[in-house]
Amino acid sequence: MTIEDIARAVGATSLCGADKLATIEVSNAYACDLMSDVLAFYSPGAMLITGLTNIQIVRTAQMLDIPGVMFVRGKTPPDDTIALASDSGIPLVITPMSMFQVCGLLYAAGIRPCFDSAFGD
Repeated sequence: MTIEDIARAVGATSLCGADKLATIEVSNAYACDLMSDVLAFYSPGAMLITGLTNIQIVRTAQMLDIPGVMFVRGKTPPDDTIALASDSGIPLVITPMSMFQVCGLLYAAGIRPCFDSAFGD
């Protein structure tokens, strides 16, 4: 799925990088609010889903080459976070849905977690 498809599936709107949403394909996502867990368990190419809005989200995305970040619960990041993501070419989208809702809908749509060892997928 493209990030545009993902955004549409969860009623998300673009904060920056709208021109890239239709061109970036992702098959996995990682939902997390602990950046230490993202650093430890993230798989390349997965979209990050988070409720954190600080600039460290974008710095982590830069370090791991995360193709896009979704903010849940309608939380809007500060202007400096959006500016850094825009300058870095990292699309940001925002949805009013909870992280639980987003994960369920995306899983049902075929997006898989970064690791499925506990479920044997």
